[in-house]
Amino acid sequence: MIENRLLNVEQALLPHLDAACNLARWLARNEQDAKDVVHEACLRALRFFPGFRGGDARAWLMKIVRNTCYTWLHANRPLQEATEFDETLFPSDSRALNPEEVLLQNESSTLLRKALEKIPTNFREVLILRELEGMSYKEIAEVTGMPAGTVMSSLSRARERLRQALTALMNEDKALSSQ
Repeated sequence: MIENRLLNVEQALLPHLDAACNLARWLARNEQDAKDVVHEACLRALRFFPGFRGGDARAWLMKIVRNTCYTWLHANRPLQEATEFDETLFPSDSRALNPEEVLLQNESSTLLRKALEKIPTNFREVLILRELEGMSYKEIAEVTGMPAGTVMSSLSRARERLRQALTALMNEDKALSSQ
């Protein structure tokens, strides 16, 4: 009986471990902390697997990883809470390149990584789930607990913030190289 349960857990969750590690790395911003979070999340998933009623195992695991990460961050880094970005203070720049154009022009993921780290966690999270993990709006809604419409608007805002962060980093690079 226990062997069947472990086999079911393995079949349901193992294919999604890389995605879980990726999400934890982006949220925790530290490789070792991410490993700790994923370890704890896997223990939670194992403990609560009997309550899993089927469906999307990937979204179920990602939700556990997300919640575990936020709990871990709150307990271990209470002073690093993200400050909400005030969009009225920083209007969008319609001349700004979109993230894909920036990546193609610079051929470097370093710039993107730096820009992703500059945007608030809630926006980084939906971008990672959508763009890097390829999750649907429905899956992201399930993971984050947001309505699907909120996921779509958050993605739009996240992309704009990413565009602004990329533009700022590119301008910094230009200023440094012209000195």
